[in-house]
Amino acid sequence: MTQLSHPRRTRILPASILATEEARHRQEQRDALAMRCRAIFERLRPTLLETHYNWHIAIDPETEHYLIDQTLLGITQKIRDAYGNTNEVKLTIFRLNDTGTCGRL
Repeated sequence: MTQLSHPRRTRILPASILATEEARHRQEQRDALAMRCRAIFERLRPTLLETHYNWHIAIDPETEHYLIDQTLLGITQKIRDAYGNTNEVKLTIFRLNDTGTCGRL
């Protein structure tokens, strides 16, 4: 049997070097955002679950505004339409089901 050799892969961009403290700080910010969004999601879920089961929901914790769509592609397009192509958008996407997860964990 012949073994296939794979060409060595090289990075296009240099590896990101984040200080441990900065990485920890960013993770804490993501966790805080997720907790705020989860609280809003848990409040909205009972009213939306029956009519929009397994749809995606994106929640803005600052305004409690949310967007829903049947597909992940659809929800991301709605986010772009509503917020533009800015990196400053801080939303969390959930799935309107029993757990809120969007995929396999």
